[in-house]
Amino acid sequence: MIKYLLLLLLILLLFGNVASSQSSDGTIQGRVVTSDNRPAAGVTIEVANSRLVAVSHADGRFTLKLRTGSYILQFKALGMLSTQQQVTVTANSITETPDVKLKVSSFQLRDVVVTGQYAPQSMKNSVYMVRSITSEQMRLRNPAKVQDVLTDQLGVRFTNDLTLGTTSITLQGVAGQRVKLLLDGVPLLDRGDTRESLNQIDVNTIDHIEIVDGPMSVSYGSDALGGVINLITKKGRGGESLLVYGRVQEETAGKKYQAFDGPGTHHENVGINWEHNGWQLGGNITRNNFDGASLGWIPKDQYLGSGVIGYRTRALNLWYRFDGVDETLLNSRIITASNVQIDQKYLTNRFTHQLQAEWQINNQLSFNGAASYTDYSRRTQTTSLDLLTGDRRLTLGDGEQDKSVFDTKLLRGTAQYKLNNSVSFQPGLEFNLTGSSGARITGTPTINDYAFFISSEIRLSPSINVRPGVRFTKNSVYDAPPAIPSINTKIKLSNSLDLRLAYGRGFRAPALRELYFNFFDASHSIMGNDQLKAEYSHSVNGSLTWQKLNSDVFSLRSSIGGFYNYFDNLITTGFNPVNPAVTTYININKYKTTGATFENTFGFKNLQAKVGFSYTGIYNEHADQDPSLPGFTWYPEVNSNILYSIKAVKTELSFFYKYNGKLPTYELIDVGGKPTIKLAQRSAFHIGDFTVNKYINKVITLSGGVKNIFNVTNVFNTSANIGGAHSTGGPVPMGYGRSYFLGLTFQYNKN
Repeated sequence: MIKYLLLLLLILLLFGNVASSQSSDGTIQGRVVTSDNRPAAGVTIEVANSRLVAVSHADGRFTLKLRTGSYILQFKALGMLSTQQQVTVTANSITETPDVKLKVSSFQLRDVVVTGQYAPQSMKNSVYMVRSITSEQMRLRNPAKVQDVLTDQLGVRFTNDLTLGTTSITLQGVAGQRVKLLLDGVPLLDRGDTRESLNQIDVNTIDHIEIVDGPMSVSYGSDALGGVINLITKKGRGGESLLVYGRVQEETAGKKYQAFDGPGTHHENVGINWEHNGWQLGGNITRNNFDGASLGWIPKDQYLGSGVIGYRTRALNLWYRFDGVDETLLNSRIITASNVQIDQKYLTNRFTHQLQAEWQINNQLSFNGAASYTDYSRRTQTTSLDLLTGDRRLTLGDGEQDKSVFDTKLLRGTAQYKLNNSVSFQPGLEFNLTGSSGARITGTPTINDYAFFISSEIRLSPSINVRPGVRFTKNSVYDAPPAIPSINTKIKLSNSLDLRLAYGRGFRAPALRELYFNFFDASHSIMGNDQLKAEYSHSVNGSLTWQKLNSDVFSLRSSIGGFYNYFDNLITTGFNPVNPAVTTYININKYKTTGATFENTFGFKNLQAKVGFSYTGIYNEHADQDPSLPGFTWYPEVNSNILYSIKAVKTELSFFYKYNGKLPTYELIDVGGKPTIKLAQRSAFHIGDFTVNKYINKVITLSGGVKNIFNVTNVFNTSANIGGAHSTGGPVPMGYGRSYFLGLTFQYNKN
């Protein structure tokens, strides 16, 4: 099979070279930039009176091969009148044009997306419904971790485990392993349904975040049934530059605070990025220290480091990136009767290596490649301290001394071939090898995935764009479906109105943790299940988007969407039939989620505002036993962002808000020895942040504000399911109360 795939890629390469040799006698190259000289990606460059088209890359550069003569190039960006430039092509030579400046607002440029695309392009032109959290929104929020940025997004919910210091994420009612987390398109490694990796990537290195709702199993494989969250890191601007930056931010933990150490959140960051003659060299170090022990939250001390080295030419972009994490969580409790303090530390190390390349052969053919290796370990170290004598010793209870190791190796390559202006192809190969070991893991298991996928974007007419795709997967443990298909369609109903429709098939093999991981301590009793079946899913979604833009002055976008997901053999937690005191992983026959969203984004001069609403339904499995019960339980969400710039005093005001509605669920409980179905509910709550950013000068920015304005701590919960590994009973921890922060950012840029 590999032989045929390599042959296919070779044929594409030969076709590209043949097309190249027949195309023209000269080459035009140039760069498109914004009014502040930032690269403008995703700008369409058309040759007047012809069908030749190019698109600017992430660095703003473009290339066109043309026959000898004079031409007029038209540069078009979303919502803007075209800008023209006259060029002359000389035989057998490369002509470099002056930079083309577009008066496009930064608000509009942030509509360029890359997740699942053949090349960077505007959100409006993508066949996928993509949400983007822009670099400006992230900066104005002053986050200490990635989770802070996602908290107010529609359809996104987090659940915290205060005992282990971990967090789980839900997207559109789909939880855990079914949400794919990516760093520059490369999957992040997690132990199980918790998403520790989300807060183990330095938020200071992230440029923006793209969220694609719905299945993307064809492009990204297992774990992408519920959607994809892609963290896009900051890239070099090209040219000659030196950037030195630093950030210090202090935040209270509720009413508790001690400067730079002790109660509160303490965030320090420093970094540098240098570019010269196509070379890029950068590094970044961050410390996050949090102490909320007095409020029931585990203290955390976290060090994050990253480095990047890259080389860029007009045709090739090659870079290596390293990310490292050293994290310590401390869970302490005092046994008063014996004057003993028990200290349990969770020590995490994560080292991720990425090597990526982008190679533009010609206007028709390009290649992308990525190789990644992640080494992850989490160690539990428990000691007892005699408060009278000061004697400290290791304890010997179940799960109190342990180390689990996980590693993953990924190799991914794609080719993008443009047959003509109406048809493009993207074949690709992906190999994913995952292994684990440790005292809590049965043996030293491995799971390997080998996949070939191919998709095509077909422009049936100027108004209809269809993208069918299929993925063929070989899993070393489970039999995957013969083919995993998908189809996405975008229909341009008018210049301002777009309709998107999509269907996707999904497949997910159980993770190593679900199969072989056993975990027993004072708060958890979990046993892996090596008899689990693989999950399968069918998903459909659609959206209708209306967009009105008028230069830098006014912009308005409204979209309404709906989704439906159906799962077979969904993996979840349940009680072990042999020992009900132990929780294990089980398959349930079917599971469904459905819902609708309505989002509006508005921009007028110095004001940007966003308001959205979603209504999500979760399948009620007990409705099959009692027809009088509803088939779905529903919960609403409302979010809003308001960003306002007061240019006269160089100050920006921002408000971020989300309402998480009441979350109902039906559960089976024992009443007088008789199984009874009962309605339980998790109370609604509001979250909100208000921030102020003041530019002192071109280098220094002062920030401050209030987080968790509504003083949310624990959310009331009527569930009777108390105890066990993943208990839903009792109050649900959501925050440590209203907090206040003050920060200082330094950024020096020399071009």
